[in-house]
Amino acid sequence: MTVVIGFEGSANKIGIGIIRDGEVLSNPRRTYITPPGQGFMPSDTARHHRAVILTVLKEALEQAGLKPADIDCVAYTKGPGMGAPLVTVALVARTVAQLWGKPLLGVNHCIGHIEMGRLITKANNPTVLYVSGGNTQVIAYSERRYRIFGETIDIAVGNCLDRFARVIKISNDPSPGYNIEQMAKKGTHYVELPYTVKGMDVSFSGILSYIEEAAHKMLSCGQCTAEDLCFSLQETVFSMLVEITERAMAHCGSQEVLIVGGVGCNLRLQEMMGVMCDERGAKLFATDERFCIDNGAMIAQAGWEMFRSGQVTQLEDSWITQRYRTDEVEVTWRD
Repeated sequence: MTVVIGFEGSANKIGIGIIRDGEVLSNPRRTYITPPGQGFMPSDTARHHRAVILTVLKEALEQAGLKPADIDCVAYTKGPGMGAPLVTVALVARTVAQLWGKPLLGVNHCIGHIEMGRLITKANNPTVLYVSGGNTQVIAYSERRYRIFGETIDIAVGNCLDRFARVIKISNDPSPGYNIEQMAKKGTHYVELPYTVKGMDVSFSGILSYIEEAAHKMLSCGQCTAEDLCFSLQETVFSMLVEITERAMAHCGSQEVLIVGGVGCNLRLQEMMGVMCDERGAKLFATDERFCIDNGAMIAQAGWEMFRSGQVTQLEDSWITQRYRTDEVEVTWRD
């Protein structure tokens, strides 16, 4: 049996998970939460991660009932993500690997999400919609690569939602996206917003600029409620995502969709994607917040796949990179 421990800390979540041959043994995490109206700065986030990472590591080992000697490989997030948090976690993973005398593996964060989704949902060869605070991509596997069919040309969908939450001072606890989702359920009036799909790509910065400017005017004169704006923003951006996902499915002849990433646990997005899948006779796969929000187990699972196919990262190559494309990684563990 192969046991891999995974360290994730590319944004405001710090997580450490342990996987043994497809079984999640432990997956504790902590979230750095800022006051309403504020985002999280890289240096402050890294400080948070440094303060709690050893506690989370101890929790992960205790929950799994394992000792360092039981671990076969140490995986960590190489990128993409925020520089300072990535460095913090990579340093700890490198140190642990050397102290325990274990091989090290740098993992692509996006591929961690995909492999976790495939493990949990048992999807065979899906078209993947990867949506989070830092990334928005439509992906399909072909010839030892995860190919990007379409993506955002500016900001990620999660970043768009988070920044709108700051404008109307929505709480960041447990996450701005979750709180927007709850408010959107009470929205009744649809406010028309820019809808920007360019071929297979999407753009969210124009929608954000428009709603940022319109929000205060419309709210102050009673034209709509904050709930209406949350509802309208979700409906618009999710429609864009469903459109490009369906186009990728048509191109690939795919009958499966897998939604991964933090925004992927939004039930309204899952519902809209489900309608599209039903109309095409396709199947939708999604996970809950345990596995779609950044976590250590997803890095452990991708590391497990990589390690079993013979990959390791030499210490001198164990850097991080804030820009690490999904399609840069050779997928050595599938067919």
